[in-house]
Amino acid sequence: MLGAMQTLLATLCGAAVGFSLGLIGGGGSILAVPLLMYVVGVSDPHVAIGTSALSVGANALGNFLGHWRHGHVRWAQAATFALFGVAGAALGSSLGKLIDGRKLLILFALAMFAVAFAMLRPRRDRGAIAPPFTVAIAARLAGLGLATGAASGFFGIGGGFLIVPALMFGGGLSILDAVGSSLLSVGAFGLTTAANYAWSGMIEWRVALEFLAGGVLGGAAGIAVATRLGTGGRGLTRIFAAVLFAVAIYMIARTLDSTS
Repeated sequence: MLGAMQTLLATLCGAAVGFSLGLIGGGGSILAVPLLMYVVGVSDPHVAIGTSALSVGANALGNFLGHWRHGHVRWAQAATFALFGVAGAALGSSLGKLIDGRKLLILFALAMFAVAFAMLRPRRDRGAIAPPFTVAIAARLAGLGLATGAASGFFGIGGGFLIVPALMFGGGLSILDAVGSSLLSVGAFGLTTAANYAWSGMIEWRVALEFLAGGVLGGAAGIAVATRLGTGGRGLTRIFAAVLFAVAIYMIARTLDSTS
């Protein structure tokens, strides 16, 4: 019975992650670690990060293909950002494994605060037509990809909330194209981080598959809503920022309580 309950919880949490990835290109990934730890019951922070990275990475690539079918992907910008971001993710995940798990959770929660504040800042949609892909744009995307990938690998997150504004600023994409294009990087960063953690035996494979199964269904629903809304919806973004604040506070409280 306990195993069946964990399977149900992992599937439902995966559906929530997939929905958020499909809708706004992020959010679900940064919530995956606390969901795995405090809802599904994965006790080791490093195992939760490794399992999250695998599930979110595979889920993001599935959602990327869905957005591509809907015409929301700019391949040159997406591929440049992802290529340099993978190098950053490899470095960041190697550093993350060297830090004590409880300290990593505190840093993770602080990163969630920063992401939530960034989400609340108004973002200007740059229009439906992306500017020509130039050397200057490629250079900006390479630098932003490297930095974002390092942060993604260090904290074991997909990085969608960082990647979407980076693609809008560095590549001049509309928010809907940035959401679709960002998922290539989210997937690449996640799988790079997962490979690093898998090498150290820090992935719960059964939970990862259950999480991913739920994410497939949630992702399809998220893409449908994103396509209908066109911009991902500022109201939903504000609500999700509030959720991030709440979860970050909860993670800090739980971590500090366990050390007292």
